[in-house]
Amino acid sequence: MTQFGGRTADHEIEPLFLQRWSPRAFTGEPIPEPELSRIFEAARWAPSSSNVQPWRFLYARRDTPFWPKFLGLLSATNQLWAQHTAVLIVALSKATRQPASGGASMPSHSHSFDCGAAWLSMALQATAMGWHAHGMGGFDIPRAAIELNVPADYRVEAAIAIGRRGDKSSLPEPMQARETPNTREPISFFAFEGGFTK
Repeated sequence: MTQFGGRTADHEIEPLFLQRWSPRAFTGEPIPEPELSRIFEAARWAPSSSNVQPWRFLYARRDTPFWPKFLGLLSATNQLWAQHTAVLIVALSKATRQPASGGASMPSHSHSFDCGAAWLSMALQATAMGWHAHGMGGFDIPRAAIELNVPADYRVEAAIAIGRRGDKSSLPEPMQARETPNTREPISFFAFEGGFTK
C-alpha cells in the first residue's frame, strides 16, 4: 500500500497525494518568481466547467511592499506561523459567467468548485517541487475584499501560504504537537453508490 509520514492509503494511489499536507513550520526562505510561476502554471491547467476558468489568485511574496497587507488579513493565530512562509495568496472565484451565445452575464453554479480544482493543482505542484502549501479559512474575508479591491461579482474563497517546510521547534509549543500529516476518513464515509446514505 502507498504510505508516507504515518499515512497509509487503503488503495494504491500516486505517492504525491499522501506527500501533500499542510505544515505550519516554515523556514522563511523566499520563493523565486520562476518557481512561483510554475505553481501558478499548474493552476492554469486545472479542469474548468465550460472552460470558464473562474479562479483568480492575488498574492504577496515576503520582503515586498505587499507582504504586510496580506499578512495582516490573517487571524492572529495564523500570523504566528504564516509570517515565515514565502508567499501569501488570496483565492477568488468569479461568481458570474458569460453565456457562450453572448448576452448578459449569468450566475455560475460551479465557480467555487472550479477554484478548488485550481487550488489543488497548485498544492500538488508545490509539493512536487519541494514546497508546501497550506490553505486557510482563518482570515478577515470582508476586509480582504475591500483592501484587495475585489470586484463585487467575485467570491473570496480562501487564503493560502506557500513555503519551505521548517523544523517544528520553531512553532509555539501548542502547535508543535499538531505538526504532522493527518489521516482521512475511509471511502465509505463519503462515496455512496445509488444515492446518499447517512
